[in-house]
Amino acid sequence: MSNKHFDLFVVGGGINGTGIAADAAGRGLSVGLCEMNDLANATSSNSSKLIHGGLRYLEHYEFRLVREALSEREVLLKIAPHIVTPMRFQMPHRPHLRPAFLIRLGLFLYDHLGKREALPGSKGVKYGSSSPLKSEITQGFEYSDCWVDDARLVVLNALSAQKHGAQILDRTRCVSAKRVSGKWEIELKKEHNDEIIKVTANGLVNAAGPWVSSFIQTGLQQKAPYGIRMIKGSHIVVPKLYEDSNAFIMQNEDKRIVFAIPYRDHYTLIGTTDEEYKGDPSKVAISQAETDYILSVANKHFKKQLSPKDIVWDYSGVRPLLEDESSDASAVTRDYTLHIADENGKAPLLSIFGGKITTYRKLALSALEDLQKYYPNLGEPWTDKEPLPGGNLNGSLSDYAATLKQRYPFLTLALAKRYANSYGTLSETFLAGKQDIEALGKDFGQSLYQAEVDYLVEHEWAHTAQDILWRRTKLGIEFTDAEAVALSEYVSEKLQASH
Repeated sequence: MSNKHFDLFVVGGGINGTGIAADAAGRGLSVGLCEMNDLANATSSNSSKLIHGGLRYLEHYEFRLVREALSEREVLLKIAPHIVTPMRFQMPHRPHLRPAFLIRLGLFLYDHLGKREALPGSKGVKYGSSSPLKSEITQGFEYSDCWVDDARLVVLNALSAQKHGAQILDRTRCVSAKRVSGKWEIELKKEHNDEIIKVTANGLVNAAGPWVSSFIQTGLQQKAPYGIRMIKGSHIVVPKLYEDSNAFIMQNEDKRIVFAIPYRDHYTLIGTTDEEYKGDPSKVAISQAETDYILSVANKHFKKQLSPKDIVWDYSGVRPLLEDESSDASAVTRDYTLHIADENGKAPLLSIFGGKITTYRKLALSALEDLQKYYPNLGEPWTDKEPLPGGNLNGSLSDYAATLKQRYPFLTLALAKRYANSYGTLSETFLAGKQDIEALGKDFGQSLYQAEVDYLVEHEWAHTAQDILWRRTKLGIEFTDAEAVALSEYVSEKLQASH
């Protein structure tokens, strides 16, 4: 570690932690961030992978949150056009669940609450015999939202933070932090190593997600100002249910909604659930009841009927939401609360309760507004203007994929598209100077070449095959066990050689 004292130290390498680290570093603060596992290891890689205003939050009158989320869609499309892409959503109309006028009113608000420049507005749709939906569903509504590669959004924010001078300490747990003479004294412990690293900081951010309250109690030996409710959301992935490029938002009798979203060309992602979770957030997994629930909602809507054996992958995450006394898990507020406490005007502790991936940048802005008085020389807000790493495409995503294909003719179109959609212009970090496919090195399977793996290990904090297959590339779904083992061996040899 080159730096032992920081203006601001962030605990937690999910979307909120990396977002705050990037924003603060770009405003001239010296920033450190630690994450006990891989970046985006928990909630931030287990989302519905949507950048959306949250149509259903309108029913809970969360107008401020929806407005903020809607305007953020436009910003994220601009600063991360490689990993945030527009998508049309269709809501099949089932009159006994919500009357048409109510949906039209909701969509009117959705179209006009936030500023909408790039995305088309809503409209009605009719379904004929060629529709993938059951024949009794004859009409519906269509509107715009966006798709995001959630874990990559986190990594890109970490890269942005690093580019502005932040130190990113992955696989490093914050064991304790205490205030001493107006500063934080922080003890860190590296994974697989008993060595304790001591650093100091003028301010501390607790962005530990599901661990936000437990970190205050165990790491800081203080009482948490709020409780959190962990709400579990699970998803299943099945072979492609329908050919269209739009997603479906399906209403259910219990007033909840489930999405069916095109996923990685050959699959459909279906979710999410909302249920209270009391266990260890790192051990969260889909239950049989959740699987049955998701399948039953899909089977009520689609002609093609699904059974458990169609599921190729499932995943679960917990949303650490602010305890707001709601009796119903799906009504718990998705809004965030920032709590700040200091000691005689020094050594602030900012803790984050709640939040969602769509509004991470706004949450970071609010966090720095709250911290401003402790840092009189803080620079101006900037994150809405500078593209995230790889996002300087100078044109559309498909144009950039075509450019890559032209510049490196040995790439298949599918591979050029995957590189464009995962890395944007960062793909040229590992493609530069390559003349043929052999130059990319060994193919570990599914066109995951050595050059890409080396880049992920050297530049994007990947330490295991899991990091690469499930968070950096999402290729895990297609990899065989033998391919995953070979990749794992290569990665650990590469890491050993570098130490």
